Amino acid sequence: MYIRPMRMTPRLTKLMLTAHIAASVGWLGSVAGFLVLSIASLTSRNAEFVRGAYLSMNVLGLDAIVPLSFAALLTGLVQSLGTSWGLFRQYWTLVKFGLTLGAVLLLLMHQFGAIDRLAQLVLSSRVGLLPDVRSTETELATKAALAVVVLLITTTLSVFKPWGLTRYGRRIQQRRSAHLNDSRGSDQLVRSGAGEAAVDRLPLGFKIFLVVTVLLVLVIAVLGHGGGHGLGHHLREHSGGHLR
Repeated sequence: MYIRPMRMTPRLTKLMLTAHIAASVGWLGSVAGFLVLSIASLTSRNAEFVRGAYLSMNVLGLDAIVPLSFAALLTGLVQSLGTSWGLFRQYWTLVKFGLTLGAVLLLLMHQFGAIDRLAQLVLSSRVGLLPDVRSTETELATKAALAVVVLLITTTLSVFKPWGLTRYGRRIQQRRSAHLNDSRGSDQLVRSGAGEAAVDRLPLGFKIFLVVTVLLVLVIAVLGHGGGHGLGHHLREHSGGHLR
């Protein structure tokens, strides 16, 4: 039995697409700004500049990156479930949802973990002295760069929409075809089922993408484990010079 899913009106679809694009672009821009600040704090010898960069990164994360990431995730869900694309029917929508959800979860852990503790250490340190958190500085810059890469990947998926239908998507398509043409429905389903085995394999590009994604996750996990000891209470002194 084929049940026709609910669809948004064309005007609502355009409105949600506009909101999703705006949230996604804002998220990417905010992460790029975070990356610039993290690199600047890592390379600067000016204590007050570094202090300001740490605090700015915390504010940027709380007031821009976190809300924009939730907005992008929610509007993307509405777009998928309220249009013919669906959430599990296309490989690209499935992968994009997984990457976005994973990015949001890691962002929350990172924001309310290392970044928040770093900001608290900076606030509690004396003027001219900063916590010795070089490993955390490197971790922040590296993870921000990886986050930019992930967001660029999701943007690319939205544009090119690769790999075609999933197995679930093909079943839905077959049921829809049978529903639209009851007179030939049985024969069409038999032909579709016979040819399904030939197309049921995962696309090669999708397999390669999965391997690269797993490697990226492993890199992030190693960085997170290695940077966990960077928030010590040792202090280092910065000169009052300019950025190098």
